[in-house]
Amino acid sequence: MKSFIALALTSFLTAVASAAEPAGYYSRLIFADDFSSNAFGPRWGHYKSGSVVKDGILVGLTPEGSDHSAVDNIRFAGERDLEVSVKFRFVSEKAKSFNVWFDDKDYKGSHAGHICNVNVSPTAVSIGDAKTGNFRNDIYEKKKATPSTLTAEDKALLATKNTKLTVSLSLQDWHTLVIHTKGDAIEVSLDGKVAGSFKSEGVGHDHKTLVSLTTNPVDVHYDDFSIKGTGAAPAKP
Repeated sequence: MKSFIALALTSFLTAVASAAEPAGYYSRLIFADDFSSNAFGPRWGHYKSGSVVKDGILVGLTPEGSDHSAVDNIRFAGERDLEVSVKFRFVSEKAKSFNVWFDDKDYKGSHAGHICNVNVSPTAVSIGDAKTGNFRNDIYEKKKATPSTLTAEDKALLATKNTKLTVSLSLQDWHTLVIHTKGDAIEVSLDGKVAGSFKSEGVGHDHKTLVSLTTNPVDVHYDDFSIKGTGAAPAKP
């Protein structure tokens, strides 16, 4: 009898968990590119980027002397919960890191409409709430000032808006990054294993309109890039 009750309870809890987040939650493809055409398609946008597509991969490249890392991006209708997946490799030690940015180009409360991001280096993954943290307009202006005018209270706030995870990623080898945003949470997986997650109010912004790959500064290769959403596509205004 006890075994039966335990089995029934396990089945019930499994059903509840499945109902909370159905299989295929991120089931609607917004955009995908395997770079097999050896050229950027028409949906790609760029900012201060020297990146190229060749031999079936996106080669991230910041032009020499540029004052900003290379940005290669995709725009879409506003979404809250998203899945971004990309294969990547650091080709040399010149490849310091890359960012996956989630932005809302209609939002004016943060610099460049930045909402949240994931930064990946060979030794760490950093997750940040940019909307209410480092890129909130007043915070951003204080950080830019020389010297910085950030107060002790500002610094205490910013400490709650970012988290850093230790990883070890080999050079030259391909790795797979998957990012899920759901409500106010971001979950990051590397090579099929959850590396960590982070919650912060800004992540829950419900009108993310752009995802970008930002290469810091060179020698990051990308492949099999995709963006997925949930449920039905947002209605057009």
